[in-house]
Amino acid sequence: MSTDVPLVDAEDVRPRVDALLTEHVARLREVLDQASPDAGRLADAVAQMLSGGKRLRAAFCYWSFRAHGGQAGTPEADAVLRVGAALELFQAAALFHDDVMDDSDTRRGFPAAHRAFAGLHAAQGLTGDPGLFGTSAAILLGDLTLVASEQEFAAALAPLPAGRAARAREVFDLMRTEVTVGQYLDVLAQAMPWGDDPAADEARAREVIRTKAARYSVEHPLVLGAALADADQGALDRCRALGLPLGEAFQLRDDLLGVFGDPLTTGKPAGDDLREGKRTVLVARAVARARSGGDEATVTLLRSRLGDRSLTEVEVTRLAGALAATGAPDEVEELIDELSGTAFGLLRTADWPEPAKSQLTALAHAAVDRRA
Repeated sequence: MSTDVPLVDAEDVRPRVDALLTEHVARLREVLDQASPDAGRLADAVAQMLSGGKRLRAAFCYWSFRAHGGQAGTPEADAVLRVGAALELFQAAALFHDDVMDDSDTRRGFPAAHRAFAGLHAAQGLTGDPGLFGTSAAILLGDLTLVASEQEFAAALAPLPAGRAARAREVFDLMRTEVTVGQYLDVLAQAMPWGDDPAADEARAREVIRTKAARYSVEHPLVLGAALADADQGALDRCRALGLPLGEAFQLRDDLLGVFGDPLTTGKPAGDDLREGKRTVLVARAVARARSGGDEATVTLLRSRLGDRSLTEVEVTRLAGALAATGAPDEVEELIDELSGTAFGLLRTADWPEPAKSQLTALAHAAVDRRA
């Protein structure tokens, strides 16, 4: 496998998915322009959200299709790429809504949509509450991209045999339901008392990871690709068995980057996750280790300051240092290695043709070894 071509660009996966997304935004803009001149900003916001992203989900789907016998340059491959576009649109919908629920300030280096539309409200001197206006706009943007995702997915399945389309539809619908439930579980976890029972805190955090992120980031795209290649049930089960631990490792890496990552590569200001008070495995492990070591000062610091929106950069650095000093980041790294090791073991023994096997292995490494 050549290393000269970025992973998601091999066989033109990213360029073709990007082209499909561009086409969809153009069609959306036409519809919005017909509705009102004031609606065009919604298309701008969708285009901006779609302009970023690694396209890993689309790539996992496509290369799973190829691994299970799907051929490049066929109508079936075109359908898989369109499913990849549907996955990216679904992710955009989830991000619009997630930013509202987390009250995030930025997304991929830009103001989050609810912040941008609140700013628009203020700049134009509109009446009412700018924050409520921004939140309302972001929720509607999430709805728009959710509709767009369904449109692309339905169009992708239209030319396929009925049985194959039905199996893919079942996976896609399950994915969307799970992510929605996972979002609720995340909101619930954020509202529950924490710190008294770190083991229960970690169990909740991992439950959220699996339902909200792991399955839809890796497992379901792999299963979708296999289903679109008409793979048998055993092959789908293998995709699930390796996709879930890999997806969990992917999200654990994201949690580490949310605290210790370089803002220039992550696109998020340092400390956002700390200010938002995300109840991650990292935080649960830090509290557990501090308690077991009799370090009640660190326990008190973490419980009192995590989720404090007023944290200064100095205080963010102090909190990150306290987390690091417990040794919890090393434990999370070990958990990432354990989970990804399970996935890589299954990848090594998979009877998949080249170049698909090497591409999927490299994509798996990119998901867990990344720095952004």
